[in-house]
Amino acid sequence: MYTDKKLSRALKHATLHSFDKDSKYIFFSDIHRGDDSVSDEFARNQTVLLAALEYYYEKGYTYVEAGDGDELWEYPNFKHIRLAHGDIFAVMKKFYDKGQLILIYGNHDIDRKNPSYVKANLYRYYDEYKGAYCNLFPGIVPIEALFLKHKTGGQKLLVVHGHQGDLWNDQLWWFSRLLLRYFWRYLHVVGFRNPASPARNLYKRHKIEKNYKHWILRHHTPLLCGHTHRPRFPREGELPYYNTGCCIHTKGIVGMELTEGKLSMVDWRMKPQADGSLKMERTIVRGPVVF
Repeated sequence: MYTDKKLSRALKHATLHSFDKDSKYIFFSDIHRGDDSVSDEFARNQTVLLAALEYYYEKGYTYVEAGDGDELWEYPNFKHIRLAHGDIFAVMKKFYDKGQLILIYGNHDIDRKNPSYVKANLYRYYDEYKGAYCNLFPGIVPIEALFLKHKTGGQKLLVVHGHQGDLWNDQLWWFSRLLLRYFWRYLHVVGFRNPASPARNLYKRHKIEKNYKHWILRHHTPLLCGHTHRPRFPREGELPYYNTGCCIHTKGIVGMELTEGKLSMVDWRMKPQADGSLKMERTIVRGPVVF
């Protein structure tokens, strides 16, 4: 019931965007950018995401980062994250400068809920080479939820991170952050898993997804989120629950595209060619379908 309450509140206060057949959105979540140390699980996929973002920028997409973009639980100093993944932030800035960047905060970057934190860390940064402050995302306002509604048709879609109602990652997020920052971050390097994470706990993941589906059934609203790290694209006749997966798996990254009023799940990865070279490939693995 708590998930229903939190998702309903997120829908009520969601930022509204109208779209049509010409609108283009790309959704990635659970990137978990770190400091490029041995515990930074995103580091291996930095080049893949960089290629994907450059592709979508050139194609005129709006980039929606659906929560947990930065791993602020493990790495509280955002400066180290920005320095480690400067190329990613440079492309994100290009999206922002064109008014095509939307940041949704999740549990691991819930600090973005605080306007003071956002102003101090995301508006600008100090460039040590230039010896001056440079703009990053001046004036940006991260949001909890995005509600997409078709301009003429009846299509609608609620986009959130998905931690809403998850006890350890919502109500008790501050305690889970302490455990991860000072305990689990060191153990997962050698193979131990954090039981509070739905990405590492099969039972917990199924329970969360069941709550999502109850909410969809009750409120008749398609839902797109991340959080569980498990990509999800419903079959025909199933409830419209979509999940973007994550960007920290060893095989590549998964996201969701919205174009021509249709959703598609896409996979980006480096693939070896016959001549021994590597090529970045984008593959539509599910869809497109009208949601």
